[in-house]
Parts: sequence; C-alpha cells; structure tokens
Amino acid sequence: MQLHLGPLLFFWPRAQVEDFYQAALATPCRRLYLGETVCPKRRELKTADWLDLARELSAAGKEVVLSTLALIQAPAELLTIKKLCEQGELQIEANDLGAVQLAHEHRLPFVGGPALNVYNLETLRLLLDKGMTTWVPPVELSRAWLWDIHRAAEAAGLRARFQLEVFGYGYLPLAYSARCFTARAENRPKDECELVCINYPSGRQANTQEGQPVFNLNGIQTQSGYCYNLINEVPGMNGWVDAVRISAHSRDCLEWIGRFAEQAGQPRPYRLASRFCNGYWNQLPGMEWLPSPAGMEVE
Repeated sequence: MQLHLGPLLFFWPRAQVEDFYQAALATPCRRLYLGETVCPKRRELKTADWLDLARELSAAGKEVVLSTLALIQAPAELLTIKKLCEQGELQIEANDLGAVQLAHEHRLPFVGGPALNVYNLETLRLLLDKGMTTWVPPVELSRAWLWDIHRAAEAAGLRARFQLEVFGYGYLPLAYSARCFTARAENRPKDECELVCINYPSGRQANTQEGQPVFNLNGIQTQSGYCYNLINEVPGMNGWVDAVRISAHSRDCLEWIGRFAEQAGQPRPYRLASRFCNGYWNQLPGMEWLPSPAGMEVE
C-alpha cells in the first residue's frame, strides 16, 4: 500500500510551504500533491512557482501531481488549469469537471479528486475513459460502499485501470462556497479579505454552544471539526485499497506518515485521543469516533 501526501489545504507563507515539502522528501510518501485547491487569491506561490517546485521534488525521486481548484468561478481560473495541463510532464488532480475536460483534451492522465463526487461505477467508467488513473472517493463514503464499488469494478474488468486512494488522515474537506467564511468571521467582505486566512494556518474552529468542535473553517472551504484518522483501519484495507492520503494541517503531521507506513507493514492498534473522528468510514455520523481495541496511545 502506498502513502500519498495530499495538497496543502491551508494558506501558509511561501518559505513555510517550501520547507514543508523539503521535509516531506524524507518521508515514505511515494506521491506528493502540489497546488492550490481552495482559493485562487492565495498566491504566495504562483503557477510558475508550483511548477518549479514540482520539478524539483520530482527530480528528488517523488511522484508529483498538480492539484487544481475545486470551485472554479472565473475564466482566469480555467486558464490556470489549462497551463497546468499544457506542461505535459506531470499528472493533474482534477477537482472539477472543467479540469477533467481540459486534461482529456490535452491527453494528460489525471487523478480524480474527492471534490468530483463519484458515487457509482458508471461515473467511474466515464472518468476512466477520459483518462483518469487514480480515484480519490468523496470523503463521506464508507468502507462498505467503497468495497461494493471495488467488487463491481472487478466484475466489470475495470479495477486494474485505476488506483483507489482513500483519504486517511486530516481535516475532511466537506463543502465549498462562493462566500469566504474566514473573511466573514473577521467582518470583512470577500473582495477585501486581505488574505486573513494566512493568520489561521490550520483553519478557524467553529464550536457548538456546548463547546464541541463541529467545523473547521478554511476560507471558502468547510472542513470537519475533528481530524479524520483511519490508522487503525489500515490492516483492513490491505489487498484492495492501493493508497492512503495524508492531509497535513501542520508540519508535525508528517510524523503520521511514518505511523501509517508502520501500520501497513506491522499492524498494531492505536489508542487515540477523542480529538479524532472516523464515523464516515464506519457508516456513522462523520464526527463520531469508533474506538479500536486498546493499544499504543498517541495524542
């Protein structure tokens, strides 16, 4: 089973982003996703900078994929995706059907990102015919649902045509909006946000009246209030899930890559703090936590 480092969902200063990916080179992640998927106003790294960084990391031995925006609202944003497709060297992660079409027109293989909302075999078949090589399912799909699609793809002779990559760690990207929640929380209009999200490098938590984390606000993106963590589910993925995605919200999250790698090789149960969730995987409300047998505790 491979480990992949998903695109950075938060807005960090350029130097911090570059240091983060240099540190990622030392991890057992095979694939690194680069690029802005949330807000086009976040331009600490421009398109040319992302391409330069991608080539540097690729030369260092990592497989690199260029991720695209999940919510496209202007012609300039489509033009950016077109530039990513025209480079012709690296796959893109398509998070919008416009990106799928552009990749197909340029005959560029692509990863089908979780924002594409693929829920059945027929949609999967359509994207495979367009050039998809990896499928990252919507984060709300359960193990049982994915297992059924896996078996259906096997029966249809399609399973060998794609990698199945499951979101395994990080704040779940749940929804996108034309409105910026971070700017609104600062009493700023979206067009005059002054990029305040850079002040919240791991998002801005929204709690219930009882103080329970319910959402993590990240610009126009709404995330889960708890960090998703499927480390104890890895042994049950062996043999049918091809890769697990780690989504970082700090540099410290890179340590989880090593833990997931160990779990794939020598499984052991982890006793995890209640700040995690795994409900969707287990057909429960997403913010629920289904504990595993007692084992090594990790905070």
